Amino acid sequence: MLTSSDTRTEVTDTSGRALMELAEARGWTVVAYHLVPDERDAIAAALVQMADVDHCDVIFTTGGTGLSPRDVVPEATLEVSGREVPGIGEVIRAESLKITDRAMISRGTAGQRGGTLIINMPGSEKAVRESFGFVEGVLEHAAEMMAGGGHG
Repeated sequence: MLTSSDTRTEVTDTSGRALMELAEARGWTVVAYHLVPDERDAIAAALVQMADVDHCDVIFTTGGTGLSPRDVVPEATLEVSGREVPGIGEVIRAESLKITDRAMISRGTAGQRGGTLIINMPGSEKAVRESFGFVEGVLEHAAEMMAGGGHG
């Protein structure tokens, strides 16, 4: 899990905690948690650490996907990804639009770095919980595919 925020602390990071709770409820192990400022280099470095050193199958980011000048998580994600996985961001936006028109200004994306899938989530706890529900069903299959598994 990676939270990008200039204002949150580990105590006030409710969206990051929500993502960890949701993952653990599925029986997944949370390998790493980073809280970094809204700085592209810091975000990219944390993503590389989690993918290449911690060997995370899936990295969820929260925050930094909006229109603020400091919202640079999608750019950092694409910078460190070898391949974009656009369908994930598209589904999160499409399903979120059924709940709020603000979803259309989310720039969240997803990318693959080696055997790691990086998924950008919104910054609010409510939106994180909703977005996780939209994508959780495909994540195990995605991890299998990135590890060289066959189609099934």
